[in-house]
Amino acid sequence: MRRSLSFLASALLVLALGAPAVAADGDDGSEGFTIKDPGITESSGLAASRQHKGIYWTHNDQDKGAYLYAIDSKTGDTVARITMTGVGTPRDIEAIAIGPDNEIYVGDIGDNDGVVWDFVWIYRLPEPKQLKDQTVQATQYVVKYSDGPRDAESLVVHPKTGRVYIIDKQEDGGHLYDGPAQLSTSGTNVFKPVAPIDLWTTDAAFSPDGRQLAVRGYLGGIAYEWNDGKPKRQGRLSVPLQRQGESVTYTPDGSTLLYGTEGEQSSVEPGSVPGADDSKSPSGDGSSAADGDGDGAGSNDNLERAAIALGAGLLLLYGLKRLLRRGS
Repeated sequence: MRRSLSFLASALLVLALGAPAVAADGDDGSEGFTIKDPGITESSGLAASRQHKGIYWTHNDQDKGAYLYAIDSKTGDTVARITMTGVGTPRDIEAIAIGPDNEIYVGDIGDNDGVVWDFVWIYRLPEPKQLKDQTVQATQYVVKYSDGPRDAESLVVHPKTGRVYIIDKQEDGGHLYDGPAQLSTSGTNVFKPVAPIDLWTTDAAFSPDGRQLAVRGYLGGIAYEWNDGKPKRQGRLSVPLQRQGESVTYTPDGSTLLYGTEGEQSSVEPGSVPGADDSKSPSGDGSSAADGDGDGAGSNDNLERAAIALGAGLLLLYGLKRLLRRGS
């Protein structure tokens, strides 16, 4: 019996060591959340606010108006709905990003019905300082690709330079498209392919410092070192299995990647950042770019979980011994 009890305690210890660590502070959304708004059923983009803690912007890819939604990650509730004006009627909004000076960029860039649009649109507007339902004037930019129409779901804005990039969506992998240094409203903005992206891409995001580009698809993802606009592959991302994985963003401190999906009551789930150190990694895993998927565990978290598991095992052992004494 003692041998069996010891084995049980050891098994509990192993299970605890294999369990994912929980982030200590979820005020910034790093623990994930659920989008509760019944009007958001096709959340296709996600962007972390830098001036409103714990707020994430999203949108439907098909909506009844030019709407953006501010989600409070503590509750999952919509705390503001923005109606964009000056942009006409959106066709297929697929991406959202925040650039320098808290400017929101929206990518009306979807074209999955035969890839026929001669042009697509990007909208830019200031992030409201007050979170409430309101109308905000946006600037609309006309975009064309140098190599013809593209279907795309990923738009990123470099947090330092403000330059806008698009990644097209192709099953066998697409390309990163580079836009003009500054977008213009007076003519067409031509985007050119500058680097291959080895993924069927549904969204992408820059890290807050602009040094890393995270790219996700339906079933996986890749982290790239930005490398001055010449992306260098770092490793695979540990993307959670979701109904229809459509979005990704970093938390404002860059310590966690958050992955979103379409559907009612859709979940936003956390994941590790390749190259993040132990103090910032969301699971304390200290995984490096060389680790690929970044599924390792940091020694500090291992010790903490081991202590918890050992305590639980000892309590169970003590309780069982008392039961055995009573039964003898």
